[in-house]
Amino acid sequence: MAELIVQCDEEEFDAALFSRCGGAACEADAPLSVEVVFTDAEGIRKLNADTRGKDAVTDVLSYPNLDGIFGKKIAKAEHPFDLDDEGNIFLGSIVICRERAAEQAEEYGHSLRREVYYLAVHGLCHLLGYDHETEEERAQMREKEEEILSAMNIGRDAQ
Repeated sequence: MAELIVQCDEEEFDAALFSRCGGAACEADAPLSVEVVFTDAEGIRKLNADTRGKDAVTDVLSYPNLDGIFGKKIAKAEHPFDLDDEGNIFLGSIVICRERAAEQAEEYGHSLRREVYYLAVHGLCHLLGYDHETEEERAQMREKEEEILSAMNIGRDAQ
C-alpha cells in the first residue's frame, strides 16, 4: 500500500476516495502522485492526435512517467528524477473526456459517476504498467480495475 496524492481540479471528482483506494493498489516506499485532468471531446481528440498520432476522440488517455514498474514496489531511490515539487514520486497523468464518459455511461447502462471512476482507475492501471494488448494482460488489468473499484464501493449500478 502506498500513499497516493491526487491532483484534480474537477469539483465532482472525489480525489480523496480515488487516493485512498488507488493507493491501496500500489506498492511504494514513498508517496506517489498522479494528475487527473478532465477535458472536452475536442481537447482529448487533439491530445490523442498530437501524442499518439490518432485523430479521434477517446475516453481516457494515460501518460505514464515511470517505466518498468509493473508488479514491482516503486522505490524512490530508483526514481530520483521523477519527483514532483513536494518530493513525491510522480506516476503520470490521466486525461478523461467528459462527453465520452457520459456517452459510455448511457451506453453501458450505469451512472456517469461509475464511468468516470472506471476511466480514472483504468488510467491509473496504465500508469502502474498494466496493459490490455493480449488476453492475459487484459485479464490482469480487469482484475486490478475491479479490485480498486470494489474498494471504492463502485459497482456497475453505482450512482
